Amino acid sequence: MRTQRINRTPFYYALQTGSVPNVDENGFETGEDTPIYSNPVLYTKANISPATGQSNIEQFGEIQNYDKVIVTSDMSFPVDENSILWIDETDVSLPHDYIVKRIAKSKNVISIAVTKVKVSNDNG
Repeated sequence: MRTQRINRTPFYYALQTGSVPNVDENGFETGEDTPIYSNPVLYTKANISPATGQSNIEQFGEIQNYDKVIVTSDMSFPVDENSILWIDETDVSLPHDYIVKRIAKSKNVISIAVTKVKVSNDNG
C-alpha cells in the first residue's frame, strides 16, 4: 500500500549524531552520555495514525507501548530508533514530543511506532 498525498501529515525529526559523556561537579565522568542530535528536518511524505490499534501490535512483535504509527513509502527515510520527533508540537525550538520505539520495514513501506514523551528544556 502506498501512502496517499491527501493523508500525509508534516512533522519534524532529528537524528542522533553522537553523544558526549556526562561529568559530575568534580569533572569526573559519570558513565552516562548525553545524546547529540542534528538540526530538526521537516518531513512531509508520511501518514501518521491518530492512535494505536490492536491490529498494529503484531506488526512490531512484542512491543505494546506506543502511541502512533508513522507510515511512509519513502524507503530512504533515515529515521532510526535513536531519532526524536516533533509531531504534535510544531515549534522545533521547544523540546521534542515523540521518540521512535520500533521500526518495521517491508518491501515497499516503512512503519514506525512512536511514543509520546514529556521532555523538559533542561534535558534537550
